[in-house]
Amino acid sequence: MGMTMAEKILARHSGLNEVKVGDYVTAKVDQVCIYDSFIEIEEGMEEAGIEGGIRHVWDKDRVVILIDHGAPAMDKNVNMAKKHVAIRNLVKKLGLPHFYDVKAGICHQVMVDKGFVLPGSFVLVPDSHTTIYGALNCGGTGIGETEMAWVLHFGELWFRVPPTIKMEVLGTLPEGVTAKDIFLYVSGTYGTEVAQYKSIEWVGPVIDALSLDGRLCIANQSVELGAKFSLFKADEKTLAFVKERAIRDFEPVEPDLDAIYEKTFTIDASRLEPYVAQPHSLEVVNPASHYRGVKINQANIGGCANGRLEDIAWAARILRGKKVHPEVRCIVGPASWDVYKQAMQAGYLETLIDAGVIVCHPHCGPCTGMMGALAPGEVCITATSRNFKGRMGSPEASIYLASPATVAASAVVGHIIDPREVM
Repeated sequence: MGMTMAEKILARHSGLNEVKVGDYVTAKVDQVCIYDSFIEIEEGMEEAGIEGGIRHVWDKDRVVILIDHGAPAMDKNVNMAKKHVAIRNLVKKLGLPHFYDVKAGICHQVMVDKGFVLPGSFVLVPDSHTTIYGALNCGGTGIGETEMAWVLHFGELWFRVPPTIKMEVLGTLPEGVTAKDIFLYVSGTYGTEVAQYKSIEWVGPVIDALSLDGRLCIANQSVELGAKFSLFKADEKTLAFVKERAIRDFEPVEPDLDAIYEKTFTIDASRLEPYVAQPHSLEVVNPASHYRGVKINQANIGGCANGRLEDIAWAARILRGKKVHPEVRCIVGPASWDVYKQAMQAGYLETLIDAGVIVCHPHCGPCTGMMGALAPGEVCITATSRNFKGRMGSPEASIYLASPATVAASAVVGHIIDPREVM
């Protein structure tokens, strides 16, 4: 019986020749990453009566610790500062070699930049957007803090083998339409439960033509469709990128020709437009032109969904020679310092600064309201991961989700607009 990519990854890491949908397996983990919640895991174990908290790590070389959410501690947040000190002390106590303090960037991008995410591997993070690693042919999925406490000690965790659906994207993307728009179309057309506890395989000529940055965006956002995994084949682009930074050997996976899929969805990319998801749902999605004229107070680009070089390039392309509308705050945050330096060397940051953009340091802040918080009644259009009520500040604010191109164009005119109108 043929297997899908997710099935092959779970079989390989469970020491089995094959698995099928619905099987329960115990899979060994290649790598984990824990961000600011590391200290909560320690404290939770102590509260549960486990004296000394985390006392043992199954393989120190396979654990990455990183501070990215409140990085560095802001707004006189002494509790956050204390938390960071506790994390640093715990890293020292356990002797963990892969520690990235507040000066690295967002965990998912740092994991990619530094070669911890490898084709065919299995990576767990206590964060929902861990599906992002599937862009590099890696089985990445999010777990809870209690589960991570177990993984830290034993290096393995049980899983139910999910069914797989296939997203086949045909045709050619029109000018001004991006990977983000592919995701928004799928979310709006098929709903946020289309892949509930399922693996997605993204295929077709449009997917093949996407950059790695575009694939990372789609894989990241796939959890909003309910996905357990979101996988892409390891093509020449993937292998060239990974080989430059891989920390260990790897073996990609490909689906068998007779692999069984629960369902195949076919998308004609040539019919797609720039899309916008309106507050507070990822299922209410319409072309950007539908929202033309909706005034905005803030425009964000960044986070683990859209803080990569291609995203910043889109913003620079739209804003070159223009100015951010005087009534709009535009915030762009590169996802890591590696991306920041690349954008600086390409001249993108200078273009953005000249246009009146606030370029912030790499961290999760704008996506979660830790900086650039919204006041009641304010409207934000954002190229980050979510548009949920209260995510960026006041629950009385409105958040529209869109591509970096749409966000940058809207920042120029002061209201939501199809980016093709200003390109």
